[in-house]
Amino acid sequence: MKDLNPKLLKNGEAIPLESVATLDFDDFSDCLLAEVRKQGRVVACFGVPAAGEGSELELFALVARDRNACVAVYRTRIGERFPSLTPNCPQMHFFEREIAEQYGVVPEGHPWLKPLRFHNAWRPGADAWGRPADQHPRSGEMEFYRVDGEGVHEVAVGPVHAGIIEPGHFRFQCYGEKVMHLEISLGYQHRGIERMLQNGPHPATMAQMETIAGDTSIGHGLAHCQVLEALSGCEVPAKAQSIRALALELERLANHVGDIGALAGDVGFLPTFSYCGRLRGDYLNLTAALCGSRFGRGLVRPGGVLFDLDPALAGEMLARLKGIEGNTMGALELFFDASSVLSRFEGRGRLSRSVAEDLGLVGVAAKACGVPRDSRFFHPTGVYRHLFDDLITEETGDAMARARMRSREITVSIELLRRIGTTLPEGPIRAPVGPLKGDALAIALVEGWRGEVVHVGLTGGDGRLRRYKIVDPSFHNWSGLAMAMRDEQISDFPLCNKSFNLSYCGFDL
Repeated sequence: MKDLNPKLLKNGEAIPLESVATLDFDDFSDCLLAEVRKQGRVVACFGVPAAGEGSELELFALVARDRNACVAVYRTRIGERFPSLTPNCPQMHFFEREIAEQYGVVPEGHPWLKPLRFHNAWRPGADAWGRPADQHPRSGEMEFYRVDGEGVHEVAVGPVHAGIIEPGHFRFQCYGEKVMHLEISLGYQHRGIERMLQNGPHPATMAQMETIAGDTSIGHGLAHCQVLEALSGCEVPAKAQSIRALALELERLANHVGDIGALAGDVGFLPTFSYCGRLRGDYLNLTAALCGSRFGRGLVRPGGVLFDLDPALAGEMLARLKGIEGNTMGALELFFDASSVLSRFEGRGRLSRSVAEDLGLVGVAAKACGVPRDSRFFHPTGVYRHLFDDLITEETGDAMARARMRSREITVSIELLRRIGTTLPEGPIRAPVGPLKGDALAIALVEGWRGEVVHVGLTGGDGRLRRYKIVDPSFHNWSGLAMAMRDEQISDFPLCNKSFNLSYCGFDL
């Protein structure tokens, strides 16, 4: 009798690899699809070359069981070809394309198999599309989905945009002004971070983590630290946990306030646009007061934090926060009370709850559709175990719901800052981190401001990182933007795009 029960682990926990059974692919597929039918969601899926000679690949899939506060780990082996799971599980769409590009294997039956980041395969001579090594396409050099018919036309936008923003290409199939289909092509900023992390951690690793997505320096840095702490058995001091949470909420506030200001600018509502531009700087300056960097770089390190927060500085920061809070609430009231704003946002870029669940959306994009997704609530670590109980959702799934989600999360984060700042424990701010366990796997789920940041570390027998997997929330949510534009006016794309505000570089890695 086969034992198909997966190994379960908690957020911030490590397990020995030998405890994860290797399933036949058919059993792996059946188990994964059964998990998704029961509201499980694929938080990470990645390949690792199997030990020894040959071209076999070990495939790991980690599925979050939110209601049980745990993650199920599944493992199998595949050869050069394997049956695609995407037709029955859309959450696997990008994961399978990524694995195909990295290792040259082919998920047979994948509905839209094409390069994701336009790089050479990690294994010499491997290519899922059968091309010579010197003929790999550059970003954008590929076929796009196309709709033919009388009156149908195509609009190409980017990768160069009118503004200081990152590159990404958007290909619209339109009938008049109505968008029938949007295909998004990224990969222009591929830096190969995951591959650079092999055999790590290295001296440059933390700096790389803090620049995976520059506006999520704390979120990604914290996730990496939690992976290393789990693999080494390090216990982070209570005060360091509090300082980390405070920095994470400041990062959330700065970006949510900045996003609402940008949304106001997109519809020409200048009062909130102007106020929020300044207020974002005020929140960034609070982070700078804590560690000297407005983006929090250099604060979070394995074992704890590098900068202490004494009662005097905590009191000063809370006093400044009180004044910023009043101005923030005023700017938000102006925005949400204006009928001209409401008429532009309501009903734009609507996504249903079922689509959000099928695609595995996370963060603001998921919660705006009524899907409860928040790692602080379902998979809490540190101070969130006893401080966070505000799981907020909206129902309409449109641009207005995404804006309201940011507004409501601002209120929650300000209250969290107040509670953390007034209950700071005494004690050290960093603990020593020992050698990493060999042949082990660890996961960290951190609720960044866009949504769930996932890091998975896999060590070899020598305790070095054999594979390191990173999933930025944008990896899940770009498909949501494409679906939100169906049947919308193409002129509403800037507004819909900004209401998601996803990261190009966080996707490109």
